[in-house]
Amino acid sequence: MKKYAGKSVYKGIAMGPLLVMKKTDDLVKRSKIEDAEVEIGRVSEAIETSKEQLRKLYDKALKEVGEANAAIFEVHEMMLDDDDYLDAIHNMIRTQLVNAEYAVAVTGDNFAEMFANMDDDYMKARAADIKDISNRLIRNLSGAQDADLTSAEPSIIVADDLSPSETVQMDKSKILAFVTVHGSTNSHTAILARMMNIPALIGVPMNLEELQTGSLAVVDGFQSEVIFEPTEEIQDQASERIKEEQEKQQLLQNLKGQENRTLDGKTVNIYANIGSVGDVGYVLENDAGGIGLFRSEFLYLGRDDFPTEEEQFQAYRKVLQNMAGKKVIIRTLDIGADKQVDYFNLGKEDNPALGYRAIRICLTQTDIFKTQLRALLRASTCGNLSIMYPMITSVWEVERIHEIVEEVCKELEEEQIPYQMPEQGIMIETPAAVMISDELAPLVDFFSIGTNDLTQYTLAIDRQNEKLDPFYDPHHKAILRMIKMVVDSAHAAGKWAGICGELGADLELTKEFMQMGVDELSVAPSMVLKIRQRVREMKVNQ
Repeated sequence: MKKYAGKSVYKGIAMGPLLVMKKTDDLVKRSKIEDAEVEIGRVSEAIETSKEQLRKLYDKALKEVGEANAAIFEVHEMMLDDDDYLDAIHNMIRTQLVNAEYAVAVTGDNFAEMFANMDDDYMKARAADIKDISNRLIRNLSGAQDADLTSAEPSIIVADDLSPSETVQMDKSKILAFVTVHGSTNSHTAILARMMNIPALIGVPMNLEELQTGSLAVVDGFQSEVIFEPTEEIQDQASERIKEEQEKQQLLQNLKGQENRTLDGKTVNIYANIGSVGDVGYVLENDAGGIGLFRSEFLYLGRDDFPTEEEQFQAYRKVLQNMAGKKVIIRTLDIGADKQVDYFNLGKEDNPALGYRAIRICLTQTDIFKTQLRALLRASTCGNLSIMYPMITSVWEVERIHEIVEEVCKELEEEQIPYQMPEQGIMIETPAAVMISDELAPLVDFFSIGTNDLTQYTLAIDRQNEKLDPFYDPHHKAILRMIKMVVDSAHAAGKWAGICGELGADLELTKEFMQMGVDELSVAPSMVLKIRQRVREMKVNQ
């Protein structure tokens, strides 16, 4: 039995077999071979296996995240037929008499480096794709288990870290928990865990080489620990606690359809945060009153070019139609900082969190912004849409946004394309926006407070830096006073104010937020009923 502590990103408890996802580097060892043609035959078989996997992944991603985001798997399949790439692998096997795994790894590294050093930004972006397809080939050559859990039993996923492209491959119904060596509380893995209502630990100092796929483990998100090969006594205790948690979840189900009303009659809207069209099911399943944050930048990630107006329109329309009249607040693209996209040509920045990102891109590259606005305004005829703009720091930014929106409206009118003017709000996530919130409020319909960035900028702490975790205090008095200031400014102008950051799901602060007069809390879908329960059990004025 071995026990490791980590950082919990979603509290819960799970027990089951491990699925260990090891780095491809761990699978590659150089060895001398006798027959080059046998190794080349192995490469050909691995390519066919990889293509089959990529076709399945494309079909799966098409259903879950749409055609635009699924396209990356088609690109990878085409790259497996690249003559230069394959010739380099075959030549290395024949001339150096090395095993296929080693030849693929070295060729992949060489090609990735070559692409990364090119001046053309499109070609630079191919470096990551070359690494990805090389890693897939090596896994298939080595007989390592892929991340696709379609045929596996429900498992605890253990990895060094997980990328969005890895998690999109997984059969979500087969995941019991996540445990990673690295990662942050704001990683895609953490967001996915909170959405799916499963325990997840990050920063666990485990050695993946010592772990075996299929061996038993217990993940305890409440105690922030994972236990590998637990004793029978611990297994019995875990089973009992899992049963208790299931009973609690069942009780929460009884809250579906109930009002978010306190014992003394105060109400609050409880909405959900999502990152893709495929997440709407989690919103409906957890009885959220609406979508308080649709992260539209996920339409731009994992692809080679900008999503078209029509692609965006179809995605927005689908979400609005599925929500059947409930409010859907879509945030305009928030690219930059920790969400880098090569084809945006953002360039290298010493401090990207304080750099060229979000609304700053939109107000500089207005063609990108207008394309998204056209899609949003067209989609507004399909449901209850609101738009909000991120990273606002000044009045002139909001005024310029309104000018661009008016230009787009005129274009649509001239083209006789139907649209409706939706509610428009801004995110309050910089200290500057907080301090002038009284001037901003008359210009917009609502405020949504992004507590993740607001905390980062106020405390001068990079929220992705694990070393600074002891200093990162989201309950800091400065943050709470800022939230109160923003709510007061909104109400003074007759507008509403909500919270869409992680702090909105903090049950320790729910009562304080209600006392401040916060009108809406938008949280991970798995937290909706828990927040509702807390609200219904409290009295705000005592």
